[in-house]
Amino acid sequence: MHSKKTRYFLVAIFSIFVGSQITEGALFVPYWQSLSAEAFYSFYNDFGPGIGRFYTTLTIIAALIPIALMAYFFKTNSSGKWYAVVSSLLAIIFIMFFYVYFKETNELFYQASLSESELKDVLHTWSQVHWSRVGIELLSLMFLILSLADDDKDNSGRVNNEK
Repeated sequence: MHSKKTRYFLVAIFSIFVGSQITEGALFVPYWQSLSAEAFYSFYNDFGPGIGRFYTTLTIIAALIPIALMAYFFKTNSSGKWYAVVSSLLAIIFIMFFYVYFKETNELFYQASLSESELKDVLHTWSQVHWSRVGIELLSLMFLILSLADDDKDNSGRVNNEK
């Protein structure tokens, strides 16, 4: 990958994804936890589908970045390929979080079937799982950056002279 602009763009997109996840954990979740069950279910019914579409799109785009780079780096035999493999595996793991935990739990929110105390407990667990996922996303971002830096070393003559 010879364009610095492309490298910065890919890192920026992945970073926006991670930043959005941090925002969700730091702003949305505490707000949700402050609501009564009735208010939470009303909020989730109104805004849950939009939030879901936003995060689904951004998550898929972010996860595809290290996977595409991994394929490219193997094709070009870049030394960054092994960091890209780790970043890709971590991306697959953070996608799996949705299917293992969030999909079913979010569906419970749409069903509005949890009592006040059950909802508080579930939102607490939801928050913990979310922050674990954010940690994996940050690791994936770190390995993504390392893969690009390692590839940059392979192409230092061309890349470092670009504007």
